[in-house]
Amino acid sequence: MGLKKIVVISFCLIYKKIIFLLILIYTYFLLLELIDRNKNEEFTGDKEMEKTSASERYKVIIKELEIKNKIGVIELASKLRVTPETIRKDLTVLEKNKKLRRIHGGAIHYFQLMKEPHFNKKIGIHHDQKQLIGEAASTFIMDGDFIALDVGTTTLHIARSLKKVKNVTIVTNSLAAAEILNDRLENHLFDGQVVVIGGNSNPLQRSISGTLTNKLLEDFYFDKVFISCGSIRQEGIYDFDVDEASASSIMMKRSKQVFVVADASKINQKALFQIGSFSSIDCLITNADMPIEWSKDPLFSKVDWINMDEQKED
Repeated sequence: MGLKKIVVISFCLIYKKIIFLLILIYTYFLLLELIDRNKNEEFTGDKEMEKTSASERYKVIIKELEIKNKIGVIELASKLRVTPETIRKDLTVLEKNKKLRRIHGGAIHYFQLMKEPHFNKKIGIHHDQKQLIGEAASTFIMDGDFIALDVGTTTLHIARSLKKVKNVTIVTNSLAAAEILNDRLENHLFDGQVVVIGGNSNPLQRSISGTLTNKLLEDFYFDKVFISCGSIRQEGIYDFDVDEASASSIMMKRSKQVFVVADASKINQKALFQIGSFSSIDCLITNADMPIEWSKDPLFSKVDWINMDEQKED
């Protein structure tokens, strides 16, 4: 084979390799362009889907709120398969339309409620009746009892009246009650221990509540729980604060016996957040008779309704 022919063949081979390499490079860049275009289309599609499905999300959010007292951002994001940021924007829109009220981490009903008076103001309201109720309730606490005491000025009088019992453990989310109980322990008026549940403090109500409080309460099982409330209605007992109501509700579920302590002014009062129904209540201590229309309901025949005004007359 001549040199000239060898050179021609070599050149042809090199030329084919160059052409093949150029094809590979072209194909590579073409693929990159297609991938980039696909990403852009997906992003645009997601944006369009988010816009078109916003009204559907609003419906789901409002429906969840009708079922529950409180809804959370993370929970909704998981349910609707969107980001928490999307849910926060949805809640902002719904709040502007007066469909709900935003709180830290979620939302609650929009309803305008009666404002709960500050704790120090509540202490003086119906003081004598609350004291009588608290004294009566304290007599149900026996040696060795494991007790839960929720927040409120009526349960505060239980703490003030507790005496002559031994080996009693009292779990409370009331800072005011804890202070009184510790003083009485120090002065040997009763024997036992006081456990203050952790969580978010509310200085105006001298209480502790929130997610951490609820989680801690789930680890207890009580002999008796004493619950104060802002409202007593035929459907159950209610309070003004969703977190405090939630803590009290857990206490009720984790107790063998449930005692509700509330003066007569709470009957048919307005408060939004339900603590529990009368099917969960064993005893209610107040200073009024049961409303006549309630007494016709078989559910109330199981509740030991104690009227302290009648007891006082006797």
